[in-house]
Amino acid sequence: MQRLPVSAGIGFLALGYVLSQFYRGFLAVVAPYLTRDIGAGADSLAWASGLWFVAFALAQLPVGWALDRVGPRLTAALPLAVLGGGGAFLFAVAQGPGAITWAMILIGAGCAPVLVAAYFIYAREFPPRVFATLAGLTIGTGSLGNIAGTLPLAWAVAAIGWRAAVAVAGVVTLAVAAAIWVNVTNPAPLPHDAPKGGMGALLRQRSLWIIAPMMVAGYAPVADIRGLWVGPWLADVYHLDAGGIGWVSLVMGLAMVAGNFLYGPLDRIVGSRKWGVFWGNGLTVLCLLALGLWPAAGPGWAALGLAALGICGASYPAVMAHGRAFFPPHLVGRGVTLLTLVGIGGTGLMQVVTGWIHEGYSGGSPTAPYSAIFLFFAGFVALVLVAYAFTEDRLD
Repeated sequence: MQRLPVSAGIGFLALGYVLSQFYRGFLAVVAPYLTRDIGAGADSLAWASGLWFVAFALAQLPVGWALDRVGPRLTAALPLAVLGGGGAFLFAVAQGPGAITWAMILIGAGCAPVLVAAYFIYAREFPPRVFATLAGLTIGTGSLGNIAGTLPLAWAVAAIGWRAAVAVAGVVTLAVAAAIWVNVTNPAPLPHDAPKGGMGALLRQRSLWIIAPMMVAGYAPVADIRGLWVGPWLADVYHLDAGGIGWVSLVMGLAMVAGNFLYGPLDRIVGSRKWGVFWGNGLTVLCLLALGLWPAAGPGWAALGLAALGICGASYPAVMAHGRAFFPPHLVGRGVTLLTLVGIGGTGLMQVVTGWIHEGYSGGSPTAPYSAIFLFFAGFVALVLVAYAFTEDRLD
């Protein structure tokens, strides 16, 4: 009987992560409407989307402390309701790019605790060998939010408008936060004689300094391209409307779901956490090079390339599991949030950088900004993989 509340709580935390994925990617579909109605251009939306990730990342510092001291129930439910729901309602009534930016900051901070709260429960209540599988299942399920933010969102916007669609998302956010509060059960506290320590103990783990950049490389390309650049690329180069963008984004979103499910048990299949991540991201580099070198080869090519990228670039849960192996039990909360801070913060930074790249290459060929973005990501992932090859492999 004690397991049922935890299982139900994990289910609602996964639903919260569905919302997190929806919010980090839905700008790609609503961008044309925001430009038309309130004058929010691609560069301002890149800034707003990047700040979503920055807010999400910075919130990890207090979230990590709260998970270790307060537990996941309050830590996840309260910010999701107040900041996540409130930010969605602010977005729905926005009259200019500034309000969109502030709304995205609030939503990012509100979504910050949900996934790491689930990680905390997995690390404290399940064997280490299944952490990657559980993390992959959660992220794979959460990636349904990516799907909801593609064609279904495009249909909703066409039917009721973007303001009403985002307001509905705000109502759903409040409902999920309430369900988390009711159903999540905090793990039992550690014994009083458990080891003590803080963030300094984590920072002394040398392998984490190499794994941390891999958190960015294993997530930023798919998150930034799917969440922001798919829409402008397909509109500017292929002249697709919102429905066409929604279809291609849906293909990539489904591929990302599949990739998360595939990466989850990969460590147990190949007997290594490190090398599954390494070779999978090697394929990611090839996908990005192909998209960068042939950015106008046709809509079918674009959909195929994005699908391959979605599968190969979904290594985030596997990298997190690699890092989790270095966390002592009393620092699990701060450990998972530290890696999340680096991974999500780096992803947000990459959105800002790619916004600068887009701006710098605009004014010439329609393909030039997007080719530069794909090739930038290819070079970044390749560089990180060189360092990652020297990190310690650890399964337990």
